[in-house]
Amino acid sequence: MRIIVADCSARYTGRLNASLDRAKRVLLIKADSSCLIFSELGSYKPLNWMTAPCTLHESVPQCSGNERAVNTGIVEAAEVDAADVTDDDALDNDCIPEKVITVCADKSDDVLAIDLWHIYSDQMHELGIDPGLVKDGVEDHLQHYLAEQIDRIGKGARLVRREYPTAIGPVDIMAIDAEGNHVAIEIKRHGGIDGVEQLTRYCTLLNRDPLLTPVRGIFAAQTITPQAKVLAEDRGFHCLILDYESMKHAESDTLTLF
Repeated sequence: MRIIVADCSARYTGRLNASLDRAKRVLLIKADSSCLIFSELGSYKPLNWMTAPCTLHESVPQCSGNERAVNTGIVEAAEVDAADVTDDDALDNDCIPEKVITVCADKSDDVLAIDLWHIYSDQMHELGIDPGLVKDGVEDHLQHYLAEQIDRIGKGARLVRREYPTAIGPVDIMAIDAEGNHVAIEIKRHGGIDGVEQLTRYCTLLNRDPLLTPVRGIFAAQTITPQAKVLAEDRGFHCLILDYESMKHAESDTLTLF
């Protein structure tokens, strides 16, 4: 990972034309040549960027009078040795940038051209292989714990299976309640109207099967919007709020070898 702190300006041309005026910013350049430009404040997202696959060109522009010898598109300026830049040339910083970084997309005509007017820091760090982000509390985890603790939908309930197949996609959990009726459970982290509509489609289809009907629905989520709750109850579904921390720390009744 290369980290550059510099006064810079930038121009993006291609599917979208955009520009950044000169200001102090941070540039992150990854091993795949992707480049991201960040500011001190504002959004956590970069101000501008070029993603891989891409090709990065770096050059020190030459100056003729007060004009830059750098094309504003793909860099055409010849690279020069930094030792050839004299002190007199350094005084003319308003004329040309210290460096120009141009990143060209490999699969399109998009170009990100960055002028580095003054470089405060330019460092390279070897980060190595990243193990990746491990998310906790995603829908798959909620499904796993509710399947293990199926009595949360009602005493005497039994699990049929997770990811119960239907012609329009799998139901998160199919169970049988204490009365022997099938229960289709749709699980979301944050339950909205779309989730209720999805459960409606499942229950409508499942109730056409004489071996399953009657099938009732349960809409289970960590949070449910007021609109989704009204719609679910209007369609005869029960809304179940899932306490993930409680479910995660509950002892499982599943038999294990050890």
